[in-house]
Amino acid sequence: MSGDFAEGAGTGASAPPDISVVVPAYGRPEALRRLLTALAAQRDVAVEVIVVDDGSPAPLAPTAEPFAARLDLRVLRQPNAGPAAARNRGAAAARAGVLAFTDDDCAPEPGWAAAMHAAVAGSSAPIMAAGRTENALQGNPYAETSQAIADFIAARAGPDGIIAPSNNIALPRDAFLDLGGFDTRYPLAAGEDRAFCRTWVRAGWPIVAVPGARLAHHHDLDLRRFWRQHSNYGRGAALFHATEGAAPFAPLSRLGFYAALVASPWRSAGLRGVALAAMSQAAVAHGMYRARREKG
Repeated sequence: MSGDFAEGAGTGASAPPDISVVVPAYGRPEALRRLLTALAAQRDVAVEVIVVDDGSPAPLAPTAEPFAARLDLRVLRQPNAGPAAARNRGAAAARAGVLAFTDDDCAPEPGWAAAMHAAVAGSSAPIMAAGRTENALQGNPYAETSQAIADFIAARAGPDGIIAPSNNIALPRDAFLDLGGFDTRYPLAAGEDRAFCRTWVRAGWPIVAVPGARLAHHHDLDLRRFWRQHSNYGRGAALFHATEGAAPFAPLSRLGFYAALVASPWRSAGLRGVALAAMSQAAVAHGMYRARREKG
């Protein structure tokens, strides 16, 4: 492999891309291979892909190199700093005026990049385009429940708490950089998207659903990983409340929201999903408690 590619100097593509897709990645070469296969199948727009290897134990450049002939592709490697910092690194290096973010455990459909580009580039004012994410692991109740919860929150959180998950969004690069990107005080994949969405909305810019920008989420969870994921969400929520001035606990008027949240996996995962959704909220509370205790 060339050292240039490993260091992220590019593949030699000269034409400016329409959209730059930034991917934070850590230690999942098979997942990254699946994602790059999906990105190589994008159509109707010129796509640049920037993979930011966030300090993986084994460098991911060898996994990406075979795709360099099919993609305008760069791999940047940095010491582990978390997905927020990795996304910011990729955005700073992007050449297109439209940025899209996804994760290494996702697989966009062939029209994803074109739908994202059309939504963002076709708007006279800055918008954040939020695509449609679907669980790819049917029959896995943990993945089904996590996706049902994410869908519920995205649809019902309200203007101040809106969350467009960072694995499926696009926005103008200049606007992203003007706002300072993702808050690197969030070291985990938890809370950084919520914080950025609030910053975006407070700047006066909308978040717009783009149902045609579809991707499959291959989030392979078992009970242990499910608990850890939602506990991390609690840790991110504790930081969000501390830095954004939000109330740490829901008022009584929000109890109906949480009851509906717990019931939200019923259609996809049945009674087991409802039980797991209740467990997820216990994990969130556990993560918030741990974060506050560690902070002192």
